[in-house]
Amino acid sequence: MLALTSVWTTILLAAAVALGPLATDMYLPALPQIGSDFSTGTDQVQLTLSLYMLGFALAQLICGPLADRFGRKPIMIGGFLLFALASVGCALATNIETLMLCRFLQALGGSAGPVLGRAAIRDIYTPREAARIMAILASIMALAPAIAPTIGGFLVSGLGWASIFIVLAGYALVMAVVVTFGIPEPMRPEYRQPLRLCSLLRNYRTIATDISFLGYTLTNALIFSGLFAFLSGSSFVLIDFLGVEPEHFGLFFACIVVGYVTGNLTAVRLGSRLVPDQILVRGLTVAVVGGSIMAGLAIAEIYTVWAVILPQALFMVGVGMVLPQTMAGAMANFPQMAGSASALFGFSQMAVAAIAGALVGHLHDGTSLVMATIIAASAAAALASYLVLVQRHPAAGFESQPASTR
Repeated sequence: MLALTSVWTTILLAAAVALGPLATDMYLPALPQIGSDFSTGTDQVQLTLSLYMLGFALAQLICGPLADRFGRKPIMIGGFLLFALASVGCALATNIETLMLCRFLQALGGSAGPVLGRAAIRDIYTPREAARIMAILASIMALAPAIAPTIGGFLVSGLGWASIFIVLAGYALVMAVVVTFGIPEPMRPEYRQPLRLCSLLRNYRTIATDISFLGYTLTNALIFSGLFAFLSGSSFVLIDFLGVEPEHFGLFFACIVVGYVTGNLTAVRLGSRLVPDQILVRGLTVAVVGGSIMAGLAIAEIYTVWAVILPQALFMVGVGMVLPQTMAGAMANFPQMAGSASALFGFSQMAVAAIAGALVGHLHDGTSLVMATIIAASAAAALASYLVLVQRHPAAGFESQPASTR
């Protein structure tokens, strides 16, 4: 097996964490076709995304504590196997209701990768190191959404949307094998938590009442909801409204990913001379500017592909700077219950994102206006959350807490 601090371990963890985004990004070009095949409206098709996010959120509250008791690897492997089984169910679905159910089950399994990948990074590294490693990990992960929509578009055009879920099932099975034989268990045995309801509730209460945790988590959830608003509405705006071909959708989506990777790499570069909170506020400012430009263009009824893509790419530069810092900051003070902290963090992130996605689907007017407005509002709210909660209560663990395996 690989050493925990090996660069290959980081790459494999990134591949494991990427399963969740893949299940969303590869699926985006298929949304209009699914609506047509099942003769259903935009709101119901979009609900398959929001239900996925809801299942993703709820499952993290379970798999995090389980991983604190039994270790990261067995829970991650079990999640991948459930994800693969549910993906096959999605491929075989004959109506929108069955697809919704299987997407929910798919999310229950898919949540294990991101929540336990974050926990494993916290197991291995100090909080400040973790912020840098998470930025690197996010850059590696960005390869998935960079190519996933393009692959999904060609699969939809050539083999139909069901083939996307067969590919996802295969990926999950490969990751189950890789984690089993390639990555050591990162959690120290003495840090394992008892699996009792009273202990679980006590841990969650301890985490949830930490002002620093709340600030970083809310900031993350709000900025992530802007990203998910784009994921929820972009295929309908670009394909249905602006006439982009499904197989070309991924090419425009790649521009968004370039923005995200640029933000990640900027955070890594700034990490050598700035503390994480300084990087965080710069990223929030960039996101607010990007979201505001997109909303302004939509209000002015300037409806072109680049009026959506370029402001969103700028928004994503900010997101790429913000997410690693908030992830590390939220878990910095909890080295002995990183699984539970990561679970509560992930639940909050996905729950807020699901609400934003549902709003995009429910309020969608056929143009980019609703999507752009929600993106801009999420960025502004994230900045306000940072100023009110985080700035006054930065994570003490960024400087003082060790890695839990040291």
